[in-house]
Amino acid sequence: MNKDLLFKVSKVVIALSLFIVGFMVLLFENPKSIILGYIFGVLINILSFYLINDSANKLIMMEPSKAKRRAHSNYFFRYLIYFIVLLISALADYLNIFATFFGLNMVKIAIYILTIIDKDFL
Repeated sequence: MNKDLLFKVSKVVIALSLFIVGFMVLLFENPKSIILGYIFGVLINILSFYLINDSANKLIMMEPSKAKRRAHSNYFFRYLIYFIVLLISALADYLNIFATFFGLNMVKIAIYILTIIDKDFL
């Protein structure tokens, strides 16, 4: 993937996140756990997005049989990371699991928004 595209998506995720965190402060009486859970999910999601980029660039150079096995293992590894993040969020009192889950989907939401708003995105 293009580094400019990664930066653009990350920038939109951060801008949306700042707006959402500000909205959470106004909406909830005690938003600390919700905001921390959301930020935790967003950070893990951005890191996962960069992992997908790095693994895709490496898989292109491999032969198909090795690339298929490696893609499956990378896919499993990312879902293991998501499981661990949600488990930590469920067990920790200072993190909200629903906000973490929402934060884990922010890159996808940002890509949908960029697809609608930016005509040159695709």
